[in-house]
Amino acid sequence: MKALLLENIHDEAVRTLKKAGYEVERVSEALEEDDLISALDGVNLLGIRSRTRITRRVVEACGNTLSAVGAFCIGTNQMDLGALAEVGVPAFNAPYSNTRSVVELAMAEIIALARRLGDRNTQMHNGVWRKSAIGSHEIRGRRLGIIGYGNIGQQLSVVAEAMGMQVFFYDIADVLPMGNAHKCGSMEELLGSAETVSLHVDGRPSNTNLIGEREFAMMRPRSLFLNLSRGKVVDINALVDNLRTGHIAGAGVDVYPEEPASGKEPFVSPLRDMDNVILTPHVGGSTQEAQVDIGRYVARKLIDYVENGATGMSVNFPEITPSPRTGARIGHLHRNVPGVMATLNRLVADQGGNVTYQALATKGELGYCVLDIAETDGGLLANVTDLDGTIRARIL
Repeated sequence: MKALLLENIHDEAVRTLKKAGYEVERVSEALEEDDLISALDGVNLLGIRSRTRITRRVVEACGNTLSAVGAFCIGTNQMDLGALAEVGVPAFNAPYSNTRSVVELAMAEIIALARRLGDRNTQMHNGVWRKSAIGSHEIRGRRLGIIGYGNIGQQLSVVAEAMGMQVFFYDIADVLPMGNAHKCGSMEELLGSAETVSLHVDGRPSNTNLIGEREFAMMRPRSLFLNLSRGKVVDINALVDNLRTGHIAGAGVDVYPEEPASGKEPFVSPLRDMDNVILTPHVGGSTQEAQVDIGRYVARKLIDYVENGATGMSVNFPEITPSPRTGARIGHLHRNVPGVMATLNRLVADQGGNVTYQALATKGELGYCVLDIAETDGGLLANVTDLDGTIRARIL
């Protein structure tokens, strides 16, 4: 089988796939729609990061030859997950692999802002020796508010508390606090309580401009603010206004509503003119350790699906982590309607097949079954593919 990896995916992914016997082609950049369609000719596995967009047109042109897609990053907004599912192509990502990297950057920025290290660094480079404690604070005892208490938010909570901070958090999901963190009943409660606010939410449309003029006004005077999540969740102009007035004393920003497509394009933002802002080019998860973990993790997910039918942690398929195979294995994606499994089992029985293992999971309109058969003839797969309700079937 052939894999195509785009956007400088780490060498660890290449090593993992080649070790498993896959042919690997690498492209260092993202591909536009037409170029991607052309490049996918004869490709079974596709690996991307955040810049390549898998549109419905791409799926319709190449979905029948693709077996699976891996996003070697956290986000999946660049993929039409519904279109992929419609043709039986599971998509995988790496939701946990760069968690620690993002958390460490957040803590580093909180300390740098509290100690005004950016100002001190600039002054020193300009030959100014300003040894003063004015405006410089420890983070111990300060209140950190975390909006979005998922994997990153929870680990940030643990690390921040270990460094002596008081942690408050808010999430729309009912999640338990880590350690001594205080769960806020509303975002308004959190904004009025914390001295530093850090965003760790996803990019769903409802989160667009989640933090704007109204929310900044609710924050305590001279608060610190961090966004290492998604660019569109913050009204940048409102942030700039509050930085200029001093209501927000400093900010750390790693993501932006509009980002350059490559290093050849200039970075344009009103935040460039603000001295009290740490700007980084979307590198929250960009450490060597995280990229190694992501490369290995997503590559293994692709291999495990192809060889075993495993869909655990897929973002668009029902999730199954099957047991070791006990016979010829069939993976069967179908519409989640009554009677499909009964028809499938009857077909196997009619052809003299002995089912030795079966696992079924459903997700919305989809059903996915992994079926091991000890005895069967070569025509079973063709018959399974023709069953009413079948989206895609394959023998492993």
